[in-house]
Amino acid sequence: MADTVASQEVAFGKEALKLFLFDPKWRNLNHGSFGTIPKAIQAKQREYQDLAEARPDQYIRQDYPVLLDESRAAVAKLVNAPTDDVVLVSNATVGVNTVYKNMAWNDDGKDTILSFSTIYGGCGKIEDWVIDQQQGKVSLREMDLVYPLEDEEIIQLFRDTVKQVEAEGKRARICLFDVVSSSPGVVFPWVAMTKACRELGVLSLVDGAQGVGMVDLDIQAADPDFFISNCHKWLHVPRGCAIFYVAKRNQPMITSPIQTSHAYIPRHRERFNALPHKGTDQSHFVKSFAFVGTLDDAPYACVKDAIAWRREVLGGEEKILAYMTKLNKEGCGHVAKAVGGYVLENKAGTLTNCPMGNVMLPLWVGERGEGAGADDTVVPEEDGALVFQWITEKLVAEYNTFMALSVRWNHFMVRLSAQVYLDMDDYEWAAKTLKELLGRVAKGEYKQ
Repeated sequence: MADTVASQEVAFGKEALKLFLFDPKWRNLNHGSFGTIPKAIQAKQREYQDLAEARPDQYIRQDYPVLLDESRAAVAKLVNAPTDDVVLVSNATVGVNTVYKNMAWNDDGKDTILSFSTIYGGCGKIEDWVIDQQQGKVSLREMDLVYPLEDEEIIQLFRDTVKQVEAEGKRARICLFDVVSSSPGVVFPWVAMTKACRELGVLSLVDGAQGVGMVDLDIQAADPDFFISNCHKWLHVPRGCAIFYVAKRNQPMITSPIQTSHAYIPRHRERFNALPHKGTDQSHFVKSFAFVGTLDDAPYACVKDAIAWRREVLGGEEKILAYMTKLNKEGCGHVAKAVGGYVLENKAGTLTNCPMGNVMLPLWVGERGEGAGADDTVVPEEDGALVFQWITEKLVAEYNTFMALSVRWNHFMVRLSAQVYLDMDDYEWAAKTLKELLGRVAKGEYKQ
């Protein structure tokens, strides 16, 4: 990165903001959905794209495979995983698809998929697809989570569910769970869940879409069966790019990426197999994901550069994570107090040990729930969707921002994302904005 940026650390907040590409009028309070990249990494991305256009064959066949391996090695070191067990895919949903679509399901109809009610919507649809395609061979068991919950309660729910599935004569085959859930944006006890899966003989499929670059990860210590994490959310890598880790013991299960291509080995015949990339002595698992067709792979090449940029310019992962987590806790606390709501947190304080937090707003659908204040606003049930749409549209059109709004348990909540380019001033502004919008809802302005 020395040719792109000076190796000099910057202060977080307003100084760091200058390194990014935002419209000066825009406040980016929702980093957790799509991430963003600094100017320096955009320059590297364009550099790789220019190289691909200048000498297409040389770059795609000879140069890019080296860059890809360097990125895989860099991110594997970051999450403490063997490089040979890590490949790159375009996003976390692709990784989850890859696992489910390579699964060989038993013919006895006993296989059961386990997941939680807070599953990311796209991943839930993958499970639905499996159920539809297998036509009775596989069943789905969803575990309902109503936060705030202690970590131990979640693990016990899983253990009880596995016991129940087995009592019904079925087989708990695989469980999908998060590192940090998207909605609500809370830390999930993924390490303890992985251990429980191992003890109970259930495959662990970890959706770390919110993961690398936002929380500390140690894959070898946790030892999941499958682990996916988006690099383009919190690691400042261009969209889309994700780590796909498969424990060596499970790599024979993954016979093909979603895009079956040159590296696939057919069972029924031999076929001429000429990989466009130069030959390597890598495993079949690694080769399978190295080339899945002609794509813009510049984001993959940028992984190593983003990690270096974070180290040289931002001061490294420990400093970054500490700043964002502290800002999340303090910022969400300020917003909650200002608007008359509260932060979604458990007694142990583990739900907010990351850069995302949820403020439960004094706004309800249908009726007030537990913990509601006497002055909280209640909108008719039939108006819930309208209020949701009205607030999200006003945030963009009038306030030049976006905050991830959701409704759970008949209660409006907002998810906020801390980042190195934000500071408490941004949370104070967010509090003022939300308070103003809530007042407008209470007056019925959304009906106009």
